[in-house]
Amino acid sequence: MRWALVKVSLAVTAMVVVAFAVPLGLVIREMARDRAFSNAEREAAAVAPALSITTDRDQLERVVASAGSDAGMAVHIPASGEQTDRTDGAGQRAADIGRQRATDEDIAAVREMGRASTTEVDGGSTLLQPVALSSGEIAVVEVYVPESEVTNGVATAWAVLAAVGAALIVGSVAVADRLGVRMVRPAQRLVEGAHQLGEGRLGSRVPVEGPNELRLAAVAFNSMADQVVQLLANERELAADLSHRLRTPLTVLRLNAASLGDGPAAEQTRSAVEQLEREVDTIIRTARDAKPQTAAAGPGAGCDAAEVVRERMGFWSALAEDEGRKWRVAGADRPVRIPVARADLAASLDALLGNVFRHTVEGTAFAVDLHNGEDAVIVLVSDAGAGIPDPEAAMARGRGSGSDGSTGLGLDIVRRMAESTGGDVRIGSSVLGGTEVRIWVQLDGRTAPERRGHRGAVRRRRQPRPAATINRSRSLP
Repeated sequence: MRWALVKVSLAVTAMVVVAFAVPLGLVIREMARDRAFSNAEREAAAVAPALSITTDRDQLERVVASAGSDAGMAVHIPASGEQTDRTDGAGQRAADIGRQRATDEDIAAVREMGRASTTEVDGGSTLLQPVALSSGEIAVVEVYVPESEVTNGVATAWAVLAAVGAALIVGSVAVADRLGVRMVRPAQRLVEGAHQLGEGRLGSRVPVEGPNELRLAAVAFNSMADQVVQLLANERELAADLSHRLRTPLTVLRLNAASLGDGPAAEQTRSAVEQLEREVDTIIRTARDAKPQTAAAGPGAGCDAAEVVRERMGFWSALAEDEGRKWRVAGADRPVRIPVARADLAASLDALLGNVFRHTVEGTAFAVDLHNGEDAVIVLVSDAGAGIPDPEAAMARGRGSGSDGSTGLGLDIVRRMAESTGGDVRIGSSVLGGTEVRIWVQLDGRTAPERRGHRGAVRRRRQPRPAATINRSRSLP
């Protein structure tokens, strides 16, 4: 906007300067020409009284010398008898005083017309002024006007006009630039405030200044920021309140779990209750925190995906054994670092494995495969169930696979976890004959369109085993 104003001001001022300076320069040139010929007319008029009295050559030479100079003035007198120097255009004998520059034809034409005239000659112009003699004949006074006298002061006037025009252009550009800064600076502050608010700095506000439209925009932005802060505060309070209400049933579950005695099922139940209590505490602390965590994970952040997979499969293996399900874990025998928080990956695995147990019949086999590529890590959760008829609907937030009681929130948790790294989630058919959920966790931060050429390479690394070879084992590496 600033440079646009400068360009517009430059163009308009330049057009105004040209529109006024060029005609004014032409007028000055004409005035200089009129001044030069007016002086010539005055010199010619100074000789006219003497010509009306006498035609004596000596006297006229003295008059010419006193009025001008022999180099700049000439008098052409028609003479009679033999006292002539040349013949005029009418065939009569004529006498000349001074240096003649005009042609005989021009002199004869002026004598015939009886009025003054100008004609171009070498180095300038001449004024031919007819004067009536006492004898009734017409003499012609020739006054030479050099070109330097006609253009005297014109170059200086043009230089002054050019300097004034340049000064006007520079001044208008400077004023337009200042006005542009006054208009652009509030807009830049509005942009900076929007970026800061988007980065999670909720205290960002925009000064109300500048033109009226930008002032109104700043007021609207500050009002929006205040509403965002209030909405987030209300949401945090609501989340904290709902989480706090879960403490009472959790306490009952913990007491009941403590009375179950010993055994794998009792231990698993107590472990699940403890984990649930930790998650509730985390939700309460996060909700109470006034600083939203919107920044990306820094270097070294994340978790060991292999360790998390082994831990969560150890948890679900007990239930799998009770329901007679065969299961397998592959690729979790060595560390695999991913830029995802441990709790987020664990929640995603629990959501997918929970869907396997919830939406497949008892005895259905399942598997978890972990593939470590150069720029991405793939987690595959597959089962031997009936599959999902509409994967797109299953991925939609708030909608599940169509089964009763499904909200789709589990898949949405998985999707948000993957997309936070630049990855994605896909649902397809597994080699076990049922559903395969593929979690693509990007390691280098590239988006999905940039890495399409790498998917095939990562997929070719998979070497899944058929359902018949799935191990029924609870021992993990």
